[in-house]
Amino acid sequence: MASLLRNAGRARPALARLVARPVSRKAPIAPQRNYASASASAVASDSSAPALFPDEPSGPIVRTEIPGPKSKAAVERLGKVFDTRSLNMMGNYNQSYGNYIADLDGNVLLDVYAQIASIPVGYNNPTLQLAASSPEMVSAIINRPALGNFPQHDWADILESGILTVAPKGLDQVFTAQAGSDANELAYKAAFMYRRQQERGGANVDFTEAELASSMTNQSPGAPDLSILSFKKGFHGRLFGSLSTTRSKPIHKLDIPAFDWPVAPFPDLKYPLDQYAAENQAEEQRCLAETERLIKEWHSPPAAVVVEPIQSEGGDNHASPAFFQGLREITQKHNILFIVDEVQTGVGATGKFWAHHHWDLPTPPDMVTFSKKAQTAGYYFANPDLKPNKPYRQFNTWMGDPARAILFRAIIQEIDRLDLVRNTALTGDYLYSGLQRLAEKYPAEILNLRGQGQGTFIAWDSPRRDEVLKKAKGVGINVGGSGERAVRLRPMLIFQPKHADLLLEGLEKVFRS
Repeated sequence: MASLLRNAGRARPALARLVARPVSRKAPIAPQRNYASASASAVASDSSAPALFPDEPSGPIVRTEIPGPKSKAAVERLGKVFDTRSLNMMGNYNQSYGNYIADLDGNVLLDVYAQIASIPVGYNNPTLQLAASSPEMVSAIINRPALGNFPQHDWADILESGILTVAPKGLDQVFTAQAGSDANELAYKAAFMYRRQQERGGANVDFTEAELASSMTNQSPGAPDLSILSFKKGFHGRLFGSLSTTRSKPIHKLDIPAFDWPVAPFPDLKYPLDQYAAENQAEEQRCLAETERLIKEWHSPPAAVVVEPIQSEGGDNHASPAFFQGLREITQKHNILFIVDEVQTGVGATGKFWAHHHWDLPTPPDMVTFSKKAQTAGYYFANPDLKPNKPYRQFNTWMGDPARAILFRAIIQEIDRLDLVRNTALTGDYLYSGLQRLAEKYPAEILNLRGQGQGTFIAWDSPRRDEVLKKAKGVGINVGGSGERAVRLRPMLIFQPKHADLLLEGLEKVFRS
């Protein structure tokens, strides 16, 4: 393993230059934690890069089996009042810090799953603690406004100084929401209203009596026969519209009525990519041709196409920039909207703030949805006609949450202060190189390694995936899966090469077992 780590060190010098500048804390240092014994399990590292989270553990601590006795007792108690059947592990967030998640039994695991890709800048981040304790945050929490009716006086300032500072290229407006599913639902509604507004002749054309009356019985023309096109193995949420576009696993959809909406094939690429360039190009062209056929022929015309930059829950499936450029061209050709679902890929995880920036699109998407690492949710857009032409058409009580928007602003400031998007890109290159060498050493354990050049958004297929995930906890690593057999990595933006070393050593222990 020592030679493996030495050979993987090519990315270190650039990273060391990246974070060499002094780091000034914006918040009090978190209380000292009893992590002294962790040093025994840490991998020696020759990195000169300063720690982005100086007070975090130096490595995992595994004191008991996972779950241990205290965690089992807590799970049993919780199971009497709450569904625990999907439980991964019982966290102790008072003792979790930086890249490390703790449990009730004193185990401290390197967390490369991060609450399903939702923790951006580390557990108990001091900058976020300061934002959470500010008078502005206290007011937003205890006086939570119904934003559509009673927005707080500084709501524009909160948006302009936070969410809108990182708006995707070409998009300058935002509609805030509660969660990723909600964001997609709202984007779909905006697409339908926009389509009907165009067909009606513009925003100033009133609804007909037939439209008003038929909408109340879920009939056309008030409830139009339109659709959203999505892709096989995609995941867009679990509400009714978003669930109709979700195609990742049957368990998500069973017994739930769904809209009869079209589903196109998503490219099934072969790896290594450089060995199958012609085959993969042909596969992407096949999928684009079928997408265009469905747009032209489906009995319920699509108002929009929705796609993830990397299909996450469905198995970490990738496509090339050329595929997405082709998709954008098709949507423009047929005058339908292009919605990019960045709920999991957004906010720096792929080495760019938004994953679709890897594509170099000639024109931006019509809408980009977000949540997870943003800790809030919504969709960005630019076209003013995507605003409904009358009030209360796109509405709910909360319409987002100022408290979470304030938190996202602090996250953005921390990302900027530590240059974390670039850190993720460089650390991802380092980690991918190490995984390539592990794949050469253990070819039966790492199949179809993918995510090169996509930051730390890396995955591979494992013939014994569930066993690998379970055994990883025993060596101090919390990692997740996706699809039927993929191991997916979702570390935080503060993940550095020293953490990659720990991960690689832990994985080798699992593979040897």
